[in-house]
Amino acid sequence: QVQLVESGGGLVQAGGSLRLSCAASGRTFSSYTMGWFRQAPGKEREFVAAITWSGGRTYYADSVKGRFTISTDNPKNTVYLQMNSLKPEDTAVYYCAARPRPYLTRYASDFDSWGQGTQVTVSS
Repeated sequence: QVQLVESGGGLVQAGGSLRLSCAASGRTFSSYTMGWFRQAPGKEREFVAAITWSGGRTYYADSVKGRFTISTDNPKNTVYLQMNSLKPEDTAVYYCAARPRPYLTRYASDFDSWGQGTQVTVSS
């Protein structure tokens, strides 16, 4: 069973940076796609970024392109989301997700394992 544990959220001022981590366990992830999603209060969960564990191909939502970077540390089985130039509209609970296929996607329904989420709050 896949387990995903996020960390690294917190409160930051607009223009600041945070790095989220997602520690993955329970499987060999070489054929997986990993994703980050976020959900703000009263809004639907939205795609942020995805990466194939093998090959490191990436895909970003337009709203974060150029500001956020998704990456993996394969020996540590950890996925990162480096978030720079943060804006108040980036405030949300951020979730890590895993998909047991090596194909990029933006759809939450394509991911079958989820972490518990970590809160990111950006003050203006």
